[in-house]
Amino acid sequence: MQERQIMNQEDVRRALTRVAHEILEHNRGAEELVIVGIHTGGVHLARRIAASLLEFEGIEVPVATLDVSLYRDDLGVRTQTQTKLQPTDIPSGIQGKSVVLVDDVLYTGRTIRAAMDALVDFGRPQQIQLAILLDRGHRELPIRADYVGQNLPTAIGERVKVRLLETDGRDEVALMFEDIYEDEDVDE
Repeated sequence: MQERQIMNQEDVRRALTRVAHEILEHNRGAEELVIVGIHTGGVHLARRIAASLLEFEGIEVPVATLDVSLYRDDLGVRTQTQTKLQPTDIPSGIQGKSVVLVDDVLYTGRTIRAAMDALVDFGRPQQIQLAILLDRGHRELPIRADYVGQNLPTAIGERVKVRLLETDGRDEVALMFEDIYEDEDVDE
């Protein structure tokens, strides 16, 4: 597998700052917001967005975490090692609130569908918005992000790897792809 950097630390910071500003503009402030990070990458990004909202508005926006593992429609297809449950923690409640779901990559839309199914088990939000660090296309469901850090059309065989400071020691988004010349003999 080859790897090419798509976003560096500064690109990630700028994208999240822009997303936070767009959230404030769209919601006319942060008073009725709840930020919900989808495990795993979305949780760290949600906390960063909430920190930016506090910096910009002086309002502490509640941050919740959501595990969608049991709501996925591919649960039977995934192996046990792939289905590691994480804690869901929604301390402030979402009833009547504007919820901003946060995830790192939007691809097929299946994780977001699962997140919306999980959310309604905790109450009925006034609205659900979606903030994504990277949108790579290839939807299987009619899901669209309200706030996008960066759009990156990808090929089906490519993968996106998000590395975050909190878990990987650095912020970076990389595109992973097969080297088409890797196993071929090249005649010159």
